[in-house]
Amino acid sequence: MPQKPVGRSLRNSCRSQIVDTTPKSHGFWNDLKTGRWVVVPGSSLRILLIPIFLHINWMIFTPLIHSHSPPSPFAPLIFISHPTPSPTDDSTDPRYRKGWLDLVFLAYYVVFFSFVRQSILHKICYPLAQHFGIRKEGKLARFGEQGYAIFYFSFFGAWGLRIMSHHPTWWYNCQHFWIDYPHWQMSPELKCYYLLQASYWCQQLIVLVFGLEKPRKDYKELFAHHLVTLWLVGWSYGINLTLIGNAVYASMDIPDVFLALAKVLNYLHWERAQAVVFISFIGVWTYFRHYLNLVMLYSVYKDFDLIPQSARSFSPSKGVWMVWWMKWQIFTPILLLQCLNLFWYFLIWRVFWRAVTSSSLKDERSDDEGSDSETTVSKRQKRS
Repeated sequence: MPQKPVGRSLRNSCRSQIVDTTPKSHGFWNDLKTGRWVVVPGSSLRILLIPIFLHINWMIFTPLIHSHSPPSPFAPLIFISHPTPSPTDDSTDPRYRKGWLDLVFLAYYVVFFSFVRQSILHKICYPLAQHFGIRKEGKLARFGEQGYAIFYFSFFGAWGLRIMSHHPTWWYNCQHFWIDYPHWQMSPELKCYYLLQASYWCQQLIVLVFGLEKPRKDYKELFAHHLVTLWLVGWSYGINLTLIGNAVYASMDIPDVFLALAKVLNYLHWERAQAVVFISFIGVWTYFRHYLNLVMLYSVYKDFDLIPQSARSFSPSKGVWMVWWMKWQIFTPILLLQCLNLFWYFLIWRVFWRAVTSSSLKDERSDDEGSDSETTVSKRQKRS
């Protein structure tokens, strides 16, 4: 009798064992009060839809009542605020400044990233991991985190480079971080990119603080990294240094794509592909997170004096902040970021050395997933 192909029967077996891991809602109001909306994508989606629904109704019905209808109070949640006249007087070149309504936008998109993160984890990453036979809770969680990282950093790394290509700072022409300061009139794309990045890192800090990810050996370093990143984001945005902020973002995001991809391949045991990606990752990390980071540090130290004399004062009402000590306020967080990168660089090379000597690529930053008990996804689902 002819036998069924092994590959087909194995795939069918894997599919039959795939379990829906999506956390269950305890009721929308309960999720809202207890903060479970962070992990329940259905509840975070409802939070997102409420302002959209109210905004659409405002736009439809308010003009029927008022001849000069006021702007929608829900628009700042969904769209960037504070337009300003373009310096070129070109209607096709809109510009925006910073303002207090940016905090409303940021908060809304913290919820957005909670929804996106949980949706990608439970609808794409976990089913894909189970399809390839990953069942242990620890490995499943790690696979999901790195899968989400691939999605996020691929998109924002490419977007960051696109934005940089439209500015004179293209490919780390660092002198233009300071020439013509203050750069307070942002293109809508740059402002949106900046605030969405801030929302992402705020959401990631929430994930870390509330233990939504399995703790790693470098928990303290990762927590410090998130705080330093938010420090850089807040200060660079607040003092009108978004061009250097865009450059720092790009140098951080692109290597993370290769790191996450190498770790995903490790969980899948695709050793040859993992080796190729890991070697590429070392080169990309060295260039972006060390060489370019040092280039930017040197620019802060050397090119700071290119700031126009008229902007070398502490006058927030005029959008200028560049007194002499601000140089070190900019230099310090980038230096701290470099120190954290060097810590991880040491771990990366240790992984590489162990791979050469023992033919094993293991993530030094993660807990030992091999020591996990045979905890299955179904047990996690019961806790949810």
